[in-house]
Amino acid sequence: MDEKFLREAIQLSIEKMQAGEGGPFGALVVRGGQVVGRGWNQVTSTNDPTAHAEIVAIRAACGALGTFQLSGCTLYTSCEPCPMCLAAIYWARIERIVFAAGRQDAADAGFDDSLLYDEVTRVPAERSVPAEQCLRDEALAAFHAWRLKGDRVEY
Repeated sequence: MDEKFLREAIQLSIEKMQAGEGGPFGALVVRGGQVVGRGWNQVTSTNDPTAHAEIVAIRAACGALGTFQLSGCTLYTSCEPCPMCLAAIYWARIERIVFAAGRQDAADAGFDDSLLYDEVTRVPAERSVPAEQCLRDEALAAFHAWRLKGDRVEY
């Protein structure tokens, strides 16, 4: 079954790329042998830098299933997920990833994520886009209110 779904993700990547909808990436979210979300890279067609195939597939699956947690799902993707997509996969609680091309294959085609892999290990002030912390105590009020909120939805 893995090869079947992975081939569909690869085919989706090629079809949508050739149609001018974005880069050469495709992804499927599968639960119980059924595709519950399809996605392809739509960065350039939607002017959305977060519209990677995996993110689009996760959004589609969550919408179809009516949940923000994709426990019991497998993500099939034409290429190893970038750091942003990998984080989304973990947040969505996807249980398994099956990918075709690797990150070096993507880099060789002009999609090099090595800067991102390096940046996440640096302290915020030393990143190429530096970050500084301000108003921490004021922001903590939101977390305090969250802890007290009786009807919050845990995630």
